[in-house]
Amino acid sequence: MKLIFQLAWRFRSSKQQNGYISFISASSTAGIALGCFVLILLLSVMNGFERELKDRLLSIIPHGELYAVGSDGIADWPQAIASFETDSRIESIQPYTKATGMLQKGKNMKAIELVGIDTQYAQNDGMLNSVPTGQWQAFSDDPKGVMLGAGAMKKLDIKVGDKVKLLLPQLSDDLSIRAPKTLWLNVLGVVNIGGELDNHIGYMHLKLASETLGITHGVQGLRFRYHDPFIAPIITREMGYGFSQEVYMSDWTRTQGHLYQDIQLVRVVVYITLILVIGVACFNIVSTLVMAVNEKQSEIAMLKTMGTTEGRIVLIFMLQGFINGLIGTLIGLACGVLMALNLSTVAQGFEQLTGIQFLSGDIYFIDFLPSQLKWHEVYVTGIIALSLTILATLYPAKKAAEVNPASVLGH
Repeated sequence: MKLIFQLAWRFRSSKQQNGYISFISASSTAGIALGCFVLILLLSVMNGFERELKDRLLSIIPHGELYAVGSDGIADWPQAIASFETDSRIESIQPYTKATGMLQKGKNMKAIELVGIDTQYAQNDGMLNSVPTGQWQAFSDDPKGVMLGAGAMKKLDIKVGDKVKLLLPQLSDDLSIRAPKTLWLNVLGVVNIGGELDNHIGYMHLKLASETLGITHGVQGLRFRYHDPFIAPIITREMGYGFSQEVYMSDWTRTQGHLYQDIQLVRVVVYITLILVIGVACFNIVSTLVMAVNEKQSEIAMLKTMGTTEGRIVLIFMLQGFINGLIGTLIGLACGVLMALNLSTVAQGFEQLTGIQFLSGDIYFIDFLPSQLKWHEVYVTGIIALSLTILATLYPAKKAAEVNPASVLGH
């Protein structure tokens, strides 16, 4: 085996080797390295987006909701909460009432969706961790307090301590529009969720929201957080079908699921595309080895006359191509891992240097480029690259083994 390795290395690094062959060999190695590097980097970015989606967005929005079909709300909701709390898959439950209307500050108006929450349940839920403690306490103490998304406050030029008017539409029995209900609310806190949600969401007190909307049972629905948010559709439907009254069912995959689906789609496209790029680079090894076999026919013939078997000839040229692929794979993986571990820092430095922002917090739910390296993806990428390299060496190695010493040396 040592002799096979020495011959493969000698053939690969021979100074007499044609310059064009050397160039093709180097480009195939560089192509494999680049493909592995970009694949590791982009997969890490997709992992980072998925992590931020789970840790940021899904830590604030509910994973699942059950809300009453009728206008009276959820009957016996404290008993329903007590019953659901026995399910080990549920992390927390919170009663709520939604009030959708227009928020007015001076002459400026904006559509808003205010969620009425119970402060005791909200504290246990942890959904308002982004609100400073002082603002949360002020909101808890004022029954007419409201906390608004940072985007909504910016668009209406609202500051903490201002008073705002909430206009809620009303329908008469014949479905004609009546004069809207008006509420004056005290802005006591800012909610930073990120992305579009900041532009149209806010929180008010559950009791005030239910009384204003005429919810006689006190709450319009129940919001759930699960230990595993990715099974929300299954659990929510299971609870909804078994609920004691008619309810609508919703979960985060219906409201924000497009973000997760986009991440998964991009991940699949990236994987397929870059595996093909690695494949093309690997099969450049075919050209390199075919030309090397043609150039080294006399050496191959001499080895055969000295008793080298065809199997060993095959191994020599397979090993020669494998070395190219191994070098490219190791360089690509090393660079990809190094960049993935430091991508956020590198991206921030580039933004400060050029003034170009990759992600805007007004559009996306984060304002930085996330990255999370998963080692099993590094291993899979390396295995795929090396497997394609081995496949690419089979044909040229077989052609090398078929060289006829008599015809070559006879000339």
